[in-house]
Amino acid sequence: MSRQIIPEAISREPWHVLVPLFLLNTFGSVVLYSAAGGHLQPWALLHEIHFVVFLLMAFVISRFPRDFFKQVAFPIFGTLVVLLVLVEVLGKVSGGSQRWLNLGFMQLQPSELMKPGIVLALAKFYDGLPPAMTKSWRALIPAGALVGVPALLVMAQPDLGTGLAITIGAAVVIFLAGLPLSWFVGVGTAGAIAVPIAFKLLLKPYQQARVTIFLDPESDPLGKGYHITQSKIAIGSGGLWGKGFGNGSQSHLEYLPEAQTDFAFATMAEEWGILGGLFVLAVFLWVLRWGMGVSRRAPDRFSSLLAAGMTFTIFFYMAINMMMVMGLAPVVGIPLPWISHGGSSMMTNMICIGTIMAVDRWSKTGRSLGG
Repeated sequence: MSRQIIPEAISREPWHVLVPLFLLNTFGSVVLYSAAGGHLQPWALLHEIHFVVFLLMAFVISRFPRDFFKQVAFPIFGTLVVLLVLVEVLGKVSGGSQRWLNLGFMQLQPSELMKPGIVLALAKFYDGLPPAMTKSWRALIPAGALVGVPALLVMAQPDLGTGLAITIGAAVVIFLAGLPLSWFVGVGTAGAIAVPIAFKLLLKPYQQARVTIFLDPESDPLGKGYHITQSKIAIGSGGLWGKGFGNGSQSHLEYLPEAQTDFAFATMAEEWGILGGLFVLAVFLWVLRWGMGVSRRAPDRFSSLLAAGMTFTIFFYMAINMMMVMGLAPVVGIPLPWISHGGSSMMTNMICIGTIMAVDRWSKTGRSLGG
């Protein structure tokens, strides 16, 4: 009966995922409304508008055929690299970093778009690679160049968190493409040995401070350890039920820095407690489970790598932000999807959702090569 009333094109959409996402985003707007002292401006209303606009964008992305994704993979990647170079030349400086391009109607952060961009480029690269070549060290040279160029440009902004996100997201795609686990163990071992050298030579002083404060935030609770100390106080004071909507003293009295962006989860946890955190976590796990299921059902290698890479991109956002606000990872400036305020991160995550929806459609319709 429902298929007679609702058009088939609409009923086929993954509403079992999109409805929980809408609820999560609305919950994020409630958190931002409270963080603004009970006002829709400047964050809550714009948060909802961003979601609606980028959801429509995700629907558009989901309608493209597989061949279109493959044709635009490298051109999109090249365009994003050019934008990263333009950031170095013309970018807006904010908070000591040069990450944004002023487009007039919005501030664009190209490094955010490179997260799904590198996944798309690597999926295309490994799809065109003969299976026998996948485990060859020669295949790592072009793949390494695809990863290294944008990662280095982003880290030069400097944006260590996003640079690591691009690198780790790419590593997941490379691993799923079939590279031996022993190679990753070897690279990991070499990386662990190189960490002390990189810490001294490559990281800027404020980035070094983030790492040392992460290890011992109480050593400077009113200085460099202030962010994480106040975040842990906010989360801990929420308890099981929270202090109640609009009663978060840490954010309202402005003890908690960046209460609407990087530390929005702490703002939420203070007012909604562990139960609010469990709701947020449950929706994320539901979305991630769906994304990996789409990857497993994908009709071909390109589609499977694409869906898995986009799913992991969302996971990285979630995992690093939650670990960061709880003191389990250094503060690296990564927002929590659909909770934190931010147009660029919302756009990136909805691109991921739209791409996974496209792969899901290819699997269901059997038209992965056509429209």
